[in-house]
Amino acid sequence: MIAGLEAPDDCGVIRVREDLALVTTVDAFTPVVDDPYEYGRIAAINSLSDIYAMGARPVSALSIAAFPDFRLPLDVLAEILRGLVEGAAAAGVPVLGGHTVKNPEPLFGLAVTGVIHPDRLTLKGGGRAGDMLVLTKPLGIGVMTTAIKNERLSAEGTRLVTELMLTANARAAEIMMEHDARAATDITGFGLLGHLLEMVAGAGLGAEIDFPAVPMLDEAIEMARLDLFPGGARTNYDAHMGQLDFDPALEEWQRLLLTDPQTSGGLLICFAPERLDEALEALRRVGVPAALVGRLVSAARPRVLVRAFSR
Repeated sequence: MIAGLEAPDDCGVIRVREDLALVTTVDAFTPVVDDPYEYGRIAAINSLSDIYAMGARPVSALSIAAFPDFRLPLDVLAEILRGLVEGAAAAGVPVLGGHTVKNPEPLFGLAVTGVIHPDRLTLKGGGRAGDMLVLTKPLGIGVMTTAIKNERLSAEGTRLVTELMLTANARAAEIMMEHDARAATDITGFGLLGHLLEMVAGAGLGAEIDFPAVPMLDEAIEMARLDLFPGGARTNYDAHMGQLDFDPALEEWQRLLLTDPQTSGGLLICFAPERLDEALEALRRVGVPAALVGRLVSAARPRVLVRAFSR
């Protein structure tokens, strides 16, 4: 075992040969968009993300399907499953089977298996003091999908956030491996700061984030000002407050955007300073909107400082 319950990471990892490790993960969530087919595709892309965060290549998947047997017509189930299978297939990953159960509301995702050379793994805790933190997708997915549920988001905003969730992290993962990333994780349910805290805890370090440098969806800022956050944003905020130091100039809605749960969010990658510029250039060249958002620093215990102004 390379990564398991004793050293939790984005995936469990088992070495099966000197040159081969199996990487496994599972994820499922309730609908974030109205269209059943698009929900299925998003669920597939989101489930693959942990594999990419480890630097691995996904090779197969099993579907996880929970569906109410009387509240929704079965053609909705068929469309979700079609999206799930086709979303995985678009990434070159066959869905080999799965399991379906009754549930009061839909809940879909994949259990995914990937492969990698054990020496090439990108673990959460591999960063070093001085490493630079790069984020590959803007924040705001949680607040925007909440706005969709409340019928407050514009048609253009719905299109943009759906497109963002349907963008796989595969290309970003390839670039990070080509440029020797030291650590990585994907930003999902714990928000940017929650997942960053996992990284610094694993590395025995602290981190600094420059709030103005963090990319955010424009309409997410508008919805955040209206306090249209999912419940998980404040839960994350409260859970991690003891390890977070915010500049007093930051308003509450700004802080909550950093703990906003993301569905199919981007990768947070640690690069050595000397590899940063070429890595950013490579990411942007292939259309990944990567941004330098902070750095790892020496610290007596895992903490994150959020600055209101960039250094």
